[in-house]
Amino acid sequence: MKILFIISTLFFCTLSFANKPVDLEVNMKNTGLAYKDAVQAIGIGGFNTAIDRFIELVEISKTAKFHKEEQMSLQGLDKVIEQAKIAKVLANERGLEAAKPALKNIDNLRKKYHELHEPPGFFDLLFGN
Repeated sequence: MKILFIISTLFFCTLSFANKPVDLEVNMKNTGLAYKDAVQAIGIGGFNTAIDRFIELVEISKTAKFHKEEQMSLQGLDKVIEQAKIAKVLANERGLEAAKPALKNIDNLRKKYHELHEPPGFFDLLFGN
């Protein structure tokens, strides 16, 4: 009976967390910290911990509600995850230096896809572009 109670409690707790909306801003800040930790890692263990956390947080970001360009945003997040996985493989096979190009690609993707969500500038609002 106790086991049934524990299992049902865990199940309902899982459901309540699954339905909780993602605070994308907070999640992205944490993602940035994990990325920074991966870039600054001095050992493979620290790198793997940071890059795994980074991937996990990007996966969580994919569940958020995007108000603009949802399909393109999800596509960008998938590309970021792909580069993070490549970085992990390279770091584990050839060392941390080998992962740097893939980590740089992640930063470039971040810049590219963040442009989709920038608020319109003054002249865009004024002239309707």
